Amino acid sequence: MSGLVIYALRVGGGTLAICQMPGSGGAYGDDLDLIHEWRPGLVISLTTEAEMLEAGARHLGADIQCIASRWAHLPIPDMGVPAPEVEARWPAVSLSARQALAGGGRVLIHCRGGCGRSGMAALRLMVECGEPAGPALAHLRAVRPCAVETDAQLAWATRTPQ
Repeated sequence: MSGLVIYALRVGGGTLAICQMPGSGGAYGDDLDLIHEWRPGLVISLTTEAEMLEAGARHLGADIQCIASRWAHLPIPDMGVPAPEVEARWPAVSLSARQALAGGGRVLIHCRGGCGRSGMAALRLMVECGEPAGPALAHLRAVRPCAVETDAQLAWATRTPQ
């Protein structure tokens, strides 16, 4: 039985959600089934390859794509923010996520625990969808109180896109 919890909120006409890494609770297959039932159009993984291997999620990208969802991997170290090479890929991933949300779709973001990194990326998407940073953070934390764990994550999430 899956212990995965999907924390969802309405953003930009669609549904944006964050969760812990599939398999981190030991039920990888059940977690994938839950994600499949939730039907995201895009899943964004912010975990490193080492974290995925440790949780038994070695083939997560292929497995997500097999359940008819797009997958983007932007590895960020725990408690961190995107390195320059990952940040360079953010605009394309963000555009895809915002288009899905604008069309009424669902976007799921995960990190290891479903708090810091996933909250950071979710908040950034909320800001990029036009929500003011303060109310967006309050809205996100009303659903997932641990969302965005560090000052650096908050600064990255609320930076105005160029």
